[in-house]
Amino acid sequence: MGLKSDSIVINGGKRLEGRIEVRGAKNLATKAMVAALLGDTPSLLKGVPEISDVGVVRGLLEVYGVKVTSPAPGELSFDTSRVESAHFAEIDAHAGASRIPILFCGPLLHRLGEARIPDLGGCRIGDRPIDFHLDALRQFGAVIEKGFEGIHLTAPDGLTGADIELPYPSVGATEQVLLTAVLATGTTELKNAAIEPEIMDLIAILQKMGAIISVEPNRVILIEGVERLDGYNHRALFDRNEVASWAAAALVTQGDIFVGGARQTEMMAFLNVFRKVGGAFDVQEDGIRFWHPGGDLKPVTIETDVHPGFMTDWQQPLIVALTQAHGVSIVHETVYENRFGFTEALNEMGAEIVVHKEGLPDHPRRVARRDFEQAAVITGPTKLHGANIYVPDLRGGFSHLIAALSAEGQSVISNIGIISRGYEHIIDKLETLGADFVYEG
Repeated sequence: MGLKSDSIVINGGKRLEGRIEVRGAKNLATKAMVAALLGDTPSLLKGVPEISDVGVVRGLLEVYGVKVTSPAPGELSFDTSRVESAHFAEIDAHAGASRIPILFCGPLLHRLGEARIPDLGGCRIGDRPIDFHLDALRQFGAVIEKGFEGIHLTAPDGLTGADIELPYPSVGATEQVLLTAVLATGTTELKNAAIEPEIMDLIAILQKMGAIISVEPNRVILIEGVERLDGYNHRALFDRNEVASWAAAALVTQGDIFVGGARQTEMMAFLNVFRKVGGAFDVQEDGIRFWHPGGDLKPVTIETDVHPGFMTDWQQPLIVALTQAHGVSIVHETVYENRFGFTEALNEMGAEIVVHKEGLPDHPRRVARRDFEQAAVITGPTKLHGANIYVPDLRGGFSHLIAALSAEGQSVISNIGIISRGYEHIIDKLETLGADFVYEG
């Protein structure tokens, strides 16, 4: 599912135009695959994207004895009738590039009474501590031992419902609690929970399996533990991050891209900003069309936040468009403390971006400030030129890609394999949209 080559040569300055399709969200499909471990009967997930993160989770499930098959393109079925323990070495061999293994803890404790978690990988965009996960698991009754190979968890007295309040509405920690609480004895009350659409879709899957979950006001989720769960049949929510990325690509290249499978409701925060910048969109039954209508792009101020705010994953590709806006734009990053590293390459390409590592404390704000937040000030318009770029992370990598597509001259982008973690058939889609590039796969 990953790219075979490590680099791509792009000849910039060509308008992207055409239609591409998005399938299930990376941030839902991989979690739904883990949820299949909870079912006593087989599960079927539809709309599964062909991305490397899905391959990682499939490999991990197979290590644990789950039989994974693909009955049709974009579908995966999971037979969990022979779940068994795995060694650290086997787990580590499959999990090196993903943080997903931490979410196996609850389901494995229920199925096997133990779980083993190696050191976690993923994009280097911040500290991303797993303390929220481990603290929650301890409250359920898990016993955690840390060793040189990783973390070993057991539940000698079983798992019991708990009252848990997250210090921050973390998506991953909310998923951890959901996947653990559904089969725990008693009721779990989760306060300050994440409520992203992907979380709601995971709750829908668990409810199909037999879970009893109530979403209450003020980020409170109640989970009443049940004795057993069945498998599910579910179509994954579309990938909001990929939709926003292609929308930004249309804006940056003065193009016109129809993103099939996109829906308006889950994209509202992004669509508002896209319109403020000067982009145009048309919501249709089968997707959303994004295009540059002509004229000057306008500067904006953005504050990333948890849902229903502006997603942190959306700001990176949009910053490329803001380098072409007439004026000064400001992006306050409040979710991750190191997500502006990708701007260094944009500056080498001719952008004028200044990162304030302590944020802008005197700037008026609506989103609550965080101790480690940063801010980027983008002055435009600036003419971008080709460069040699090494991709640092998933979303930053796509941002470099669309910057190269809009720049004058030729760019060589290395380490593009990381982009395939979250973007399905990226090379095919670039060809469909008329990009001028050479890729030796």
